[in-house]
Amino acid sequence: MSDDQTGLIDRAAAAIRARLGAAFPKTAVVLGSGLGGFAEKLSHATGIPYADIPGFPRSTVAGHSGNLMVGEIEGKPLAIMQGRIHAYEGHPPQAIAAPIRTLRKLGVERLVLTNASGGLKSDMPAGTLMIVKDHINFSGINPLVGPNDDAIGPRFPDMSDAYDPDLRATLVVAAREAGVAVRTGVYLYTQGPNFETPAEVRMFAGLGADVVGMSTVPECLVARHCGMKVAALSLVTNAAAGLSTAHLSHAETLAAATRASSQVALLLLRFLSKAA
Repeated sequence: MSDDQTGLIDRAAAAIRARLGAAFPKTAVVLGSGLGGFAEKLSHATGIPYADIPGFPRSTVAGHSGNLMVGEIEGKPLAIMQGRIHAYEGHPPQAIAAPIRTLRKLGVERLVLTNASGGLKSDMPAGTLMIVKDHINFSGINPLVGPNDDAIGPRFPDMSDAYDPDLRATLVVAAREAGVAVRTGVYLYTQGPNFETPAEVRMFAGLGADVVGMSTVPECLVARHCGMKVAALSLVTNAAAGLSTAHLSHAETLAAATRASSQVALLLLRFLSKAA
């Protein structure tokens, strides 16, 4: 990591501390497309627009409002990134890294990533919730490319357990207790912004992926590099191209996420009561 980015992260952390005036939570959640409403569950919340934080680029995508929210869930402190940025918006991978490294600088130890995805299997229709057990980076993008700061993390980080086994087990228990059906599987990351072709969908399924999306993996890589534990929850909002006759659109992604948001909220609330 360059000296310029180190300085930017220091300024971002200082700006956030100045607004909060209190200790930062040790758990943070990144909310994906159409799931930003979960932030309304916070009590005693303080919101900081990304535009007010050095190094936090503004999202240009519908469904990503772009606020850092800090408050409490059932009496436990929690930080929420209400929306994320994506490589397909034109942001360099290092820009995606900056918010995650800032959270780590502030003391975050556990990062929960959520996303909307396309289902690659006929038995995973829209509305399916999947706990991510592993990923495939098919994008050619990695935010760890460039100079490495050994004080933050190793040059060659191990990804054997990219998604923490204990947090995944807690998600399974939380889902059972909340009465929410979940699957477990592999998330494949593409850069986007176009949806995949039917031929690509067949290939991805053949590679062992269960869902496909355009986020999450860069954040996981950065978080693991700097020592955070990571969990991820993927909401299938549509069957991927070629698995149905429907034409794909971001509007349908947002609509499907809204329809399933109550189930996502139930699961996250129970999980956070156990893990936070």
